[in-house]
Amino acid sequence: MLDSLSDAARLWLVPLDRTLDDAEADALRQSVADWLPSWQSHGRPVRAEAAVLAGRALAVGAVISEADLNAGVSGCGIDAMEHAVAAALEAHSVERAPALSVLYRDAAGAWQSLPRPAFRRLVRSGDAGPETVLLDVTAATVGDLRDGGVERHARDTWAARAFALAA
Repeated sequence: MLDSLSDAARLWLVPLDRTLDDAEADALRQSVADWLPSWQSHGRPVRAEAAVLAGRALAVGAVISEADLNAGVSGCGIDAMEHAVAAALEAHSVERAPALSVLYRDAAGAWQSLPRPAFRRLVRSGDAGPETVLLDVTAATVGDLRDGGVERHARDTWAARAFALAA
């Protein structure tokens, strides 16, 4: 996953509104990958790679120089990437998951999405808990992603604090 990039490379994770099958995931990844060679930040080429993870998150990793803080990609460069990602999502009839939604695997292993208040009710009823697998899009670097992945037990994510999940 993002094999051409170092652990220090900056990472953007975009949760998707639906689960993509392998063909859809590859087509979306390829659309973003086709744009990546043209990506620049203040006139400097950005070395980048894209992937679709767990059928539910688009990952874009990038670096200009390993010595630069935050991989050296500026706000203008980030905006350009965001526009390219938005265009690729639209071209493939995919949207970002709703803001502040919780994406989790149900008992059958399928991805589900709920607004936070509805997920809180699921926790309170005992139908979700520390062992529930969430889509965690908080990794900031490729190394963070490699260490933790995007599919993590709720107890190991931000949700442990937000929903008072005991381990």
